[in-house]
Amino acid sequence: MTTNLQKVDHSALKANQITIITLNIAAFILNLPLLAAFVALAMGIGSLLKLPGFILLYRHVFKPLSLLKPDILEDNPEPHRFAQFLGFIFMGAGSIALYLNAITIGWTLVWVVVGLAALNAFGGFCVGCAIYYWLGRLNISGFNRQPPLGTFPGMKPKAG
Repeated sequence: MTTNLQKVDHSALKANQITIITLNIAAFILNLPLLAAFVALAMGIGSLLKLPGFILLYRHVFKPLSLLKPDILEDNPEPHRFAQFLGFIFMGAGSIALYLNAITIGWTLVWVVVGLAALNAFGGFCVGCAIYYWLGRLNISGFNRQPPLGTFPGMKPKAG
């Protein structure tokens, strides 16, 4: 298992999660499945680029307006990327379900992402990150990072 930590800006992750939450709630209230599909697309592109899907909002809105200050911690970026990819899978499936008029399934999948993003943004626990670390414990190829020392898998690391 590899343990080399990198600098990860948790405020960029939080801005991404807040944006996902806000846009998905708006999509639900306004009954705009296309907006949910846009969120899925942004998460998918972010996963491909290995960046938070809404990184530009963080860089050009959240940070300049001092809505969030950088929160750079020693951490592994891979679990966060995996979590975003899982969110993309759920959002993509939800968007497809909405397109196919499977409304209950579609919005349920969207709300799962909202709930998990809120747990991460406001509770400091990333379920996708925890899954990444647990898959590593099972020695599944590609899941080779360990949580920072003294950090429960999925919890935000403490500033050190």
